[in-house]
Amino acid sequence: MLELALKGNKKYFGWITALLVLVGIGFGTYLHQLGFGLGITGMSRDVSWGFYIAQFTFLVGVAAGGVMVVLPYYLHNYKAFAKVTILGEFLAIAAITMCLLFILVDLGQPMRMFNVILYPTPNSVLFWDMIVLNGYLFLNIVIGWNVLEAERNNVHYPMWLKPLIYISIPWAVGIHRVTAYLYCGLPGRGFWLTAILAPRFLSSAFAAGPALLVLLCMIIRKVTNFDPGKEQIQSLAKIVAYAICLNVFFFLCEVFVVFYSQIPEHMDHLKYLFVGLQGKSSLVTWMWTSMALMVLSIILLVNPVTRKNESVLTVACIMVFAGTWIDKGLGMISGGFVPSPLHHVTEYSPTFPEILITIGVYGAGFLVLTILYKMAVGVKEEVRS
Repeated sequence: MLELALKGNKKYFGWITALLVLVGIGFGTYLHQLGFGLGITGMSRDVSWGFYIAQFTFLVGVAAGGVMVVLPYYLHNYKAFAKVTILGEFLAIAAITMCLLFILVDLGQPMRMFNVILYPTPNSVLFWDMIVLNGYLFLNIVIGWNVLEAERNNVHYPMWLKPLIYISIPWAVGIHRVTAYLYCGLPGRGFWLTAILAPRFLSSAFAAGPALLVLLCMIIRKVTNFDPGKEQIQSLAKIVAYAICLNVFFFLCEVFVVFYSQIPEHMDHLKYLFVGLQGKSSLVTWMWTSMALMVLSIILLVNPVTRKNESVLTVACIMVFAGTWIDKGLGMISGGFVPSPLHHVTEYSPTFPEILITIGVYGAGFLVLTILYKMAVGVKEEVRS
């Protein structure tokens, strides 16, 4: 099926070339970081995880969100999702690829990743995060490839694949749950020390992942001859609507518990994010923008009239994706480190090299996604013709 990715028009190869340029710029900057060290980043003693880990955290959610099409189709036989399930699985592959790359660039010395394998520590959440991420990547590659190959040959996928499909459903939930445990297992960080962190992560994942899938379906419909289907897009939109409602509700639960019980360690983090602390307020505008985007998207998605208008739906899904990206890609990590356990406010902002490397990783992820989607759409068009 790889030959399908080598066929396309000038726009397709132009897009591939643009992504390769971004990957090249990011890789070149990474080589500079590899030689100089993490001193080129904005991270410090007080903020030891930055933009790279923030993107990793967000993209784990995008990968986990793919289960929202896999579960209805394979477990509940919702046949309408037959057209888009492979798109969700391939999106998960691209997202996990970016997650692993962000971990790689954050390590400083990439050889360190072998320590997790050479010196396994099952009592460490990081060890299990390595297991679940690579396992979920393997599952989606095997399932997606074999299902698509079977569809191309007009046969049913192999029966040995069914147990892997069933395993992949709780595994998808597990990858983001384990990621949440990385944070809420740190007792010195009050902002993350909450049992509701994993549910918050999952609710944002089930909003951002399907929202991006809706946008990708819209793009596929516009640039190819394959139509993912109106019913499928509307079903995904309903999932996004319920999930983003839960995400905002869980956040408001956190706000109530923290300020009603007057927990200083937790209050200071929320104060820093939304009103500023000790004269430092670099994330205040970002966080209020995130809340506004999520609330507005709820209004547009819950109302059937606006949700069924695909132009409005596109805007609403962009709002969901942007709002959750700001919340988890900026606020969740920085908010956990600022202030420090000693209540020192050391602000963090990504440097220009960090941003270039991040763009390079996203370029690599979208390159993988483009190739996978080109194969999937090519097979769908072959079968239809």
